[in-house]
Amino acid sequence: MNAKRVLSVEDLRTYFYTRAGVVKAVDGVSFSLQEGESLGIAGESGCGKSITCLSLIRLVPQPSGRIVSGKIIVQDRNILDLDEEEMRKLRGKVISMILQDPLTSLNPCYTIGNQVSEPFKLDASSNIKNSLKQRVINVLKSVNIPLPERRLGDYPFQYSGGMRQRVLAAMAIARNPKILIADEPTTSLDVTIQDQFLKLLKEMQVRLKMGLVMITHDLGIVAETCDRVAIMYAGKIVETGKVDRVFQSPAHPYTEALMKALPKMDEKRTKLFQIEGEPPNLLDLPTGCNFWPRCHYAIEKCRREYPPVMPLKGGGEVACWLVKEGERE
Repeated sequence: MNAKRVLSVEDLRTYFYTRAGVVKAVDGVSFSLQEGESLGIAGESGCGKSITCLSLIRLVPQPSGRIVSGKIIVQDRNILDLDEEEMRKLRGKVISMILQDPLTSLNPCYTIGNQVSEPFKLDASSNIKNSLKQRVINVLKSVNIPLPERRLGDYPFQYSGGMRQRVLAAMAIARNPKILIADEPTTSLDVTIQDQFLKLLKEMQVRLKMGLVMITHDLGIVAETCDRVAIMYAGKIVETGKVDRVFQSPAHPYTEALMKALPKMDEKRTKLFQIEGEPPNLLDLPTGCNFWPRCHYAIEKCRREYPPVMPLKGGGEVACWLVKEGERE
């Protein structure tokens, strides 16, 4: 039986209008997410990962940021057509997000108990068996906060970085959303706590049957937590597919370069591989494929025209002129 699709993004474009010009932060992104599936969106800093997810929940920074076109289908509705009041009802209950930095995401002037109770206050249901305080305690327990009943009156600075991140996770899952977006949730955590948090995130996803969108620049996190991966470069998705296929046989030169840049324990190297050059300035993108100035395989056609998205025999899609006929579906 096929899993239910909980999210469908079609040709999404989010631009920033600045004095210097138009920044095409998200430029024609399309992907989908099934119930209980985890999708990783990976790429270098500035490629458009976070803005893609802020677009999904319609929190693009105003007034310069604007979703120009596309569709975001959730529960058979294009949420770009909803007014702000309808979006407020959707956030937290249907689609929720764990932001990148817990210290700046939590208000230092309010207690943990006060802030975690906010999502529950938005729930209009009158048939609440437990008290508000008990519901807060229960959700904090579900993310492994020790003795939460004693720590409701604490402030964010009294929690460690890992515990603050768990508090954000508790707020995100408080109303059992169908879709959870995690925007680089382990950036501020050390390796040990990072591993614990990723395991917790996976457990929550399985328990609540959520669709998970994991934003990261760490391909190790993608390998550990995701079923599928989308590789972004300069505002566009250049390759998608199941994690095993993309890691073992990358079809796009950028994906291949990212794989080569990963250190391997069983290989001795005098120098780590690096991708030459820098990501392009989004105010002054090259003609043709955005990656060709850094690509060792680039041909003249790459410089002239952006490639169409082509399905692959091994599953997934790629946007590259160099994909051979036999590799296409």
